[in-house]
Amino acid sequence: MAEDFDQSSAAEIIKDRLYFTTLRLKPKNTALIHYFSSDEEFVYESFYSDFGPLNLAMLYRYCTKLHKRLKSLTLSKKKLVHFTSHEPKKRANAAVLIGAYAVVYLKRDPDEVYRSLLSGNNSGFICFRDAAVGECSFSLSVLDCLHGIHKAVQHGFLDLDKFKVEDYEHYERVENGDMNWIIPGKILAFSSPHSRSKMENGYPVHSPEPTSRSSISTESQTCHHDLFFPDGSTPSDLILRRFLHVCESAPGAVAVHCKAGLGRTGTLIGCYLMKHFRFTGAEAIAWMRMCRPGSVIGPQQNFLLTKQRSLWVQGDVFRSKQKVQEQRQLRKLQLQQKQDNAPANQKQPPERMSRLLDAVDELSIGNAPLRKSNSYDENWSQDSGLSQGDRLCALKGKRSPRSVSTSSRMNASQGSIRPPVKSKAPLPFSSAKAVRHLSTNHIKSPFSLFSVRPAMIC
Repeated sequence: MAEDFDQSSAAEIIKDRLYFTTLRLKPKNTALIHYFSSDEEFVYESFYSDFGPLNLAMLYRYCTKLHKRLKSLTLSKKKLVHFTSHEPKKRANAAVLIGAYAVVYLKRDPDEVYRSLLSGNNSGFICFRDAAVGECSFSLSVLDCLHGIHKAVQHGFLDLDKFKVEDYEHYERVENGDMNWIIPGKILAFSSPHSRSKMENGYPVHSPEPTSRSSISTESQTCHHDLFFPDGSTPSDLILRRFLHVCESAPGAVAVHCKAGLGRTGTLIGCYLMKHFRFTGAEAIAWMRMCRPGSVIGPQQNFLLTKQRSLWVQGDVFRSKQKVQEQRQLRKLQLQQKQDNAPANQKQPPERMSRLLDAVDELSIGNAPLRKSNSYDENWSQDSGLSQGDRLCALKGKRSPRSVSTSSRMNASQGSIRPPVKSKAPLPFSSAKAVRHLSTNHIKSPFSLFSVRPAMIC
């Protein structure tokens, strides 16, 4: 027997129009109410005990379908009710989906949306956990996810009108590169590159093949940067500073990978998000897990929380220096234009003008020099047996392609903090032979902001 809809016990997302509620039984549509659920259509693919949040492709498909329902003439006179079950994991994922719609499409504040989700008789939501075995040391809430989405929209990382879901779903597959944009056009995360695939025990296996790094640099006109620290661990301050410097000085996109492209990769990218876009540690983890499920594992989560305040301060200093540099460059340009436009009898002698311009250059503030070596090995050791990254790669490689119905394929912001100024430093790249194809062909961002030639940090 179907449950009757009790409006007073439901969360009202759009007044007299859109509601979110929890029901034990599937209700029947009526002349005044249209029910729909996301529980069975959008299902998270877990590594271990992790269960969400759902990735950007699912978020996109949900939001476009809901938007279409709200615009439908046949449903214009009906109240729309998104119902979910009492199963805690499904409830949490459903709450993030409808909450994301309110943040992205309705432009509502995340805290306001979360309060709405808890209104009526709705209880709280279970927190998400990392893709690890054993006890979880950090809990990611539904509210954290909504704040992460809101921050991504603010800075132009997420624009569902430009998002190309087919590209996202293609490149996230292991056989197609296992790569995801975290910052569209700037930072790409992916697993350790492999040269070819083979079938073993019915599953695709991707075997690495060593390649000369010098040949990569020559053919792609890029360079690589190796930043070694043990699988599952956190980076030292020296490694973190070097990573941030490489990203800040690269004129184009930077591709980052470790073993599975989840733990160490996500940790470093999360630090960049906190420094340059003032994400909180929780917001960075939430956004990265929606872009690339499984990102940031175990103690790496707490590491990001402890680094949050210091990285915010570093970011403020960086932007302050950047502003001073821009002002001095503008002053230099104005002096040069004044000299060019002055009458011949009032022009400064060339040697005096040269001294003036040089004086402006000397006043600019630069970053402290870092070591020039492209590699740094700090207490690196090769673990015996399978590492955390090995196990995660194996689990991801065994996944079968998701079947997406034809009907579900829809045809389908700039932040207050500016990203770092691009310099003319060489673009970092990796050493794996399999990635040479990527270095010589444009990889489309699923956000369709622009296509880039990715560099790599190993």
